[in-house]
Amino acid sequence: MSWKITSNAQDQSQLLVDESLFSQGNGYLGVRGNFEEGYAKDMKSIRGTYINAFHDIVPIEYGEKLFGFPDTQQKLVNVMDTQSIQVSLDGEVFSLFTGDVLDYKRLLHMDKGYAERTVHWRSPGGKEAEITFNRLISFVHKELFVQWIEIKPLSEIEEIHVESSINGGVTNYVDADDPRVASGHAKRLHVTDVFTEGDVSGVVDETEVSQLQAAAAVTLRAAGSVIDRGSSSDAESVRETLRFSGDQPIMVEKWTVFTDTYRHGDEVKHEAITRLKGLSETSIEHILTGQQSYLDEFWKTADIQISGDDLLQEGIRFNLYQLLQSVGKDPKSNIAAKGLSGEGYEGHYFWDTEIYMYPPFLMTDPAIAKNLLLHRFSLLDAAKDRAKEMGHRQGALFPWRTITGGECSAFFPAGSAQYHISADIAYSFIHYYLTTGDRSFMISHGAELLVETARLWIDAGHMKDDQFRIDDVTGPDEYTCIVNNNYYTNSMAKYNLEWAVKAMAIVKEDDPSSYESLVRKLGLEGQELDQFQAAAMKMYYPYDDTLGIQAQDDTFLNKQVWDLEKTPKEEFPLLLHYHPLTLYRYQVCKQADTVLSYFLLEDEADEETIRRSYDYYEKVTTHDSSLSYCVFSIMAAKLGYENKAYHYFIETARLDLDNTHKNTKDGLHMANMGGTWLALVSGFGGMRVKETGLHFAPRLPKEWDELRFHIRYHDRLIAIDMTTNQTEYTLLEGEPLHFFHHGEELELVSTAIKH
Repeated sequence: MSWKITSNAQDQSQLLVDESLFSQGNGYLGVRGNFEEGYAKDMKSIRGTYINAFHDIVPIEYGEKLFGFPDTQQKLVNVMDTQSIQVSLDGEVFSLFTGDVLDYKRLLHMDKGYAERTVHWRSPGGKEAEITFNRLISFVHKELFVQWIEIKPLSEIEEIHVESSINGGVTNYVDADDPRVASGHAKRLHVTDVFTEGDVSGVVDETEVSQLQAAAAVTLRAAGSVIDRGSSSDAESVRETLRFSGDQPIMVEKWTVFTDTYRHGDEVKHEAITRLKGLSETSIEHILTGQQSYLDEFWKTADIQISGDDLLQEGIRFNLYQLLQSVGKDPKSNIAAKGLSGEGYEGHYFWDTEIYMYPPFLMTDPAIAKNLLLHRFSLLDAAKDRAKEMGHRQGALFPWRTITGGECSAFFPAGSAQYHISADIAYSFIHYYLTTGDRSFMISHGAELLVETARLWIDAGHMKDDQFRIDDVTGPDEYTCIVNNNYYTNSMAKYNLEWAVKAMAIVKEDDPSSYESLVRKLGLEGQELDQFQAAAMKMYYPYDDTLGIQAQDDTFLNKQVWDLEKTPKEEFPLLLHYHPLTLYRYQVCKQADTVLSYFLLEDEADEETIRRSYDYYEKVTTHDSSLSYCVFSIMAAKLGYENKAYHYFIETARLDLDNTHKNTKDGLHMANMGGTWLALVSGFGGMRVKETGLHFAPRLPKEWDELRFHIRYHDRLIAIDMTTNQTEYTLLEGEPLHFFHHGEELELVSTAIKH
């Protein structure tokens, strides 16, 4: 059960959710889990196929536009629809919404990497057949989407028709009533070519403004008694029809290859045809074998096993599988807030990547993590330009939401003002170094990024009363905007500043010539590193002596507390029911802010301050953001709040499977999925990576019998097996290692350690 997601839904609302849940992807290509044949005419569908980072540029319209507001934004484009396949039995078109559905099941095989949908259908005229639709996006051949349909006649049928289509005239989904979904710019593609060359047909599309091209090349393979086949086309689409004798089972395979100018150059049509023809001798069985092998290797390290709760086991595997399907695996792409499963947030990359989705890959597949860093590094020049546009003389300010490096946030109080994203990105570079020990990457990429982001804080902050302060920023809590000395921002900036100094010392020690070259490239003056260190040492943290807690910012604790208990349930999330200024005037948090800093930088405060702060902020946090529950779970585990840790974890594990936020139809909550891993490994496993080494403080929930996971650290593979009475650490690969268990230093060698 835990390796399969199942559904037999036929109602409108759940079908929209299932389109996201049954989406398939490989980090380059994503296809929503739409029905090949479509729905009934009066039913909605968000029919989508997406190529990571394939975008158009659309204008941002303002009532009043001020200096520095971005003029345009990038928008993920829904590319050509190649999913469509219609089946007819003696002229009666198959649909789940006509005739009788005698049996129906839908499965997503997370261990094998494909989806299947099987229907026992009786037509209005009494024709019966079992029809199975299978689909797969290859992890081995990133451009490949393959479908295979098996039809078994169960009554007397003379002819079976199968019609495949490719439609280039697609649009994006819009919802004017939801700020989390785009409300305009639906039509961003136009068809430049519709072609048929031998047994290959396809479409080429081009975006309106960015002038990026994408091509889809398709070929059909058939097994059965083919009577004839034909094709037709118009200005935007191609259709191919196969006619079979209905006296025996048949199978139709639809092989589609997608290419785009971002990765394949200007000849996208030629590249698509060539790559498709290169697979002409490849069978479905071969593709399935490759898929299985890829996933076997993935699950060997990434799988997390929970004994005692099958639903949670299903949830964590689903979340990890969808993260794998959505993460960009080349330096040209990242991982969007909704991955490749939908159009929520328009395909933009946020801080979600570094703080929530990056850690699972860093600790299980550092090669993928490195690509994510390389992508961010490729946008460093754009971040430096953005800093200047925002009035800074120096430094790198990464955009709050982006695809290619330009700021895409039109609402600056909860967008551009979130300067902490530059420190979040710096944090991910630091932790790559701490986790892998890759000093060459620090020399070639890390030190430069850390210096440029550190420069931002020097320019954005200032000294007052012998303290370094950072004014007019927004922290992670988007219900509190444009504040002075947000604790999260200041603490992360301090870490950034400290590590800029340390990184340059690493470069100087390891490679003096590279150090000199980097100093020249950066124009780094001698006193700058001293300035970074001084600002870090003098960083101001707001603190309330009466409450004994870190204040979220200079004024947060002066505001009236929002009465969450008396707020009607139907008014959550608050952002959809209250003007931002109303929210800004109250003590109310959308998500973890100060509490998140305590997780990422727990040594910046003593445990009692952390405990008092946790207790306070918990009471004023709505968790309207899916990024919040996991953080409260992690910190509850650290503080020994076992029931709370478990309760908050439950909210994360099946958030999309159970559609608890009621917007899964727009795409999966990828950051929450990464947060589920964090809650297990960093929460219940108590794992932290610090300069002192690898630390664990395991706390198994009483509801479980066992929790087992793996991590990679400095070229070691380590298995951690937590049971009620003990934790066992096993070194599976690599040299012996010193690590910490509840503060006690231990040495892990070839034999397991039990504590």
